[in-house]
Amino acid sequence: MSSSRPFVLFVCRHNTGRSQMAEAYLRRFAGEAVEVASAGTEAADAPNPGVVAAMAEDGVDISQARPKLLDPAVAARADRIITMGCDVTGVPRIDDDWGLPDPKGQSPERVREIRELTKARVRALRDDLLRGSQGG
Repeated sequence: MSSSRPFVLFVCRHNTGRSQMAEAYLRRFAGEAVEVASAGTEAADAPNPGVVAAMAEDGVDISQARPKLLDPAVAARADRIITMGCDVTGVPRIDDDWGLPDPKGQSPERVREIRELTKARVRALRDDLLRGSQGG
């Protein structure tokens, strides 16, 4: 695998909602062209059930995803570190913050809205990353 693939790391506090959605969508939209991971600064035990359900409605299964604790070595390798709009500490740098609302405790309708906001941001990111990698 060539190391020219951009590596994007999505970070939020618990890695149960927004960052999991962003990781799954970027993996789906960019495939092998982009390396992607997500992590939390205080990882929880399992993804948010409302987020898992909302993603399943859109044909993306994240039920087996497990929240991961932010690894400084992984963060050091990332070309882009994007936070989701949560207050996070311990992140070596933040290249972008998407300011997305937290789906925790929200109604299914609100979680779907957050999913669509996340999906739109990821599509734009994919387009930006792939445009940059084709420059040669």
